Amino acid sequence: MHFPGRFAEHVVAEHLDRLSLSFLVDDLEVRRGGVAANIAYGLGLLGAAPVLVAAVGHDFGEYRAWLEAHGVDCGGVRVSPTAHTARFTCTTDDDQCQLASFYPGAMSEAREIRLAPLLERHGARLVLVGADDPEAMLAHTAEARALGVPFAADPSQQLPRLDGEQCRALVDGARYLFTNAYEWELLGRRTGWAADAVAHRTGTRVTTLGGDGVLVVEGGVERHVKAVPADEVVDPTGGGDGFRAGFLAAVGHGLGAERAAQLGALVATSVLESAGAQEWSLDPERDLARLTDAYGPAAAADLQPLLRAAPARVAR
Repeated sequence: MHFPGRFAEHVVAEHLDRLSLSFLVDDLEVRRGGVAANIAYGLGLLGAAPVLVAAVGHDFGEYRAWLEAHGVDCGGVRVSPTAHTARFTCTTDDDQCQLASFYPGAMSEAREIRLAPLLERHGARLVLVGADDPEAMLAHTAEARALGVPFAADPSQQLPRLDGEQCRALVDGARYLFTNAYEWELLGRRTGWAADAVAHRTGTRVTTLGGDGVLVVEGGVERHVKAVPADEVVDPTGGGDGFRAGFLAAVGHGLGAERAAQLGALVATSVLESAGAQEWSLDPERDLARLTDAYGPAAAADLQPLLRAAPARVAR
């Protein structure tokens, strides 16, 4: 929502103990979101057949239909009998100051979901443990490790909530470790592990750097992949989720980490150019041209089969 004014003009500093404000907004946008859903949407659009694992409310019906129409299997979704689906509500003023609330709702029930029957039913080759109910993140990581299923660690927004022992439990043994630059620094402080210690405990480390691209560290070798230039940045929300979708889709297609990061960067830019995390779509000809401009014809040639094989779905 947008408030056409300044919050600061309506706050009486000497009466903060009795603060009671209501703002008449002039705009309301309802957008689909959630880390798991954003990544699953991207994977579905790229033809990777993802299985969404999450807890939702009874209000999930319309969202389920949208995701399934875009290639997402919702067979791992638990529907709460009492709580609503998690949601983030935010009002922004003319100074770009924000007042926001996050309602976790059914998210806390994600810890009740077991991976074993889902893995047996769907035969998934990788489990991505992203930002979720902290107890669910720990439980799903431990279960994937016990089942011998490769997992990717992506604690992201939940890092401030997790202590050192929990962070170490989420990262140790991960096939892939995703963070942005700030989260990478915070993870080091939380775990007490230096970069070489993390390298001994994980496979490939992927650190996104915003407009500066992404750093991929694999087998002691660092590769910097630059970002795909955006024609216009409309909304940064979900850019990191889009990157993960592109990266994992490429890995699932048998491509190496460098090509995966290049596809991830392309998808991230597509998200940035859209109003919402799930409003972007694929255009193979346009996308291959952008890959050629950013990374050269060899990269475009390697990624071409994946992009051309992706289902012809269009975001609406």
